[in-house]
Amino acid sequence: MKIGIGSDHGGFELKEYIKEYFEKHKISYIDYGTNSADSVDYPDYGKKVSEAVVAKEVDRAIVICGTGIGISIACNKVKGIRCALCSDTYSARMSREHNDANILALGGRVVGKDLAIEIVKSWMGAQFEGGRHERRVNKIGEIEG
Repeated sequence: MKIGIGSDHGGFELKEYIKEYFEKHKISYIDYGTNSADSVDYPDYGKKVSEAVVAKEVDRAIVICGTGIGISIACNKVKGIRCALCSDTYSARMSREHNDANILALGGRVVGKDLAIEIVKSWMGAQFEGGRHERRVNKIGEIEG
């Protein structure tokens, strides 16, 4: 599995920490920026990461801004994206199992680094259950048009 990862300046530090975890555990990833803590606009990175998921450059992705709210909203504007903002492991797991979330959003100023890693592990380890959930996910796609 290849993971895309991107952030604005508010998520930069956490993004770098998650990348260290990926490297330590030999998890393949592509970093879509930003590359410093200098101020940038989160929609640019949300769009870039989302388009990479839709184009199948990566299997799933993680996006981070200060709260995770703005970048998750931006990601969810891209057709085919189901981005879930999570700040606990249970929600992260459920976002995969029940909602087939293909992007995980985190708040770099909200979630501590160690908890963020646990959230990432829970999200990456979960699989979509299908069944009754597939019908619901399909209905989300119908809303997109």
